Amino acid sequence: MLLYHGSNVQISKIDLSKSKPNKDFGSGFYLSDDFEQAKEMAKFKSEVFGGIPTVMEYEFDESSAEKSALKILKFSEYSKEWAEFVFKNRAFDSSEIKNEYDIVIGPIANDKVGAQIRRLIENDIDFDTFLRRIKYMKGLTLQYFFGTEKALSFLKFKRSVSQ
Repeated sequence: MLLYHGSNVQISKIDLSKSKPNKDFGSGFYLSDDFEQAKEMAKFKSEVFGGIPTVMEYEFDESSAEKSALKILKFSEYSKEWAEFVFKNRAFDSSEIKNEYDIVIGPIANDKVGAQIRRLIENDIDFDTFLRRIKYMKGLTLQYFFGTEKALSFLKFKRSVSQ
């Protein structure tokens, strides 16, 4: 299957040490199964950080990954379990909390997650409201998290497209 990563720079080699903490599924390399979503991310990163919007395309050998000894977690829809996992990774210092999975597949949360986490922690909203508010506004789009070098071995770079 084809997956896409949007950035403001060309990434020739994935370096997990450069991954940012406090993302939906933890610190790792993220891709989308939706080219347009990756393109939007590339444009956003370029506007904020400079650089050239670039979408990299990768082939993911999902069936081989599933047959391997990798620990894979899948969320096929927005659910309480998904929201709890996102909350755990986003709300706490994820440099101290490392999830146990090599690959996590699940819905993208919307860009306003931080504000909703604060409201939940401060008891301004309940968990059902939190779940409803962190759903990606453009509908269900899956993201693919690769958190280990072993997981990255199932990705093959195909090409790069500057936007």
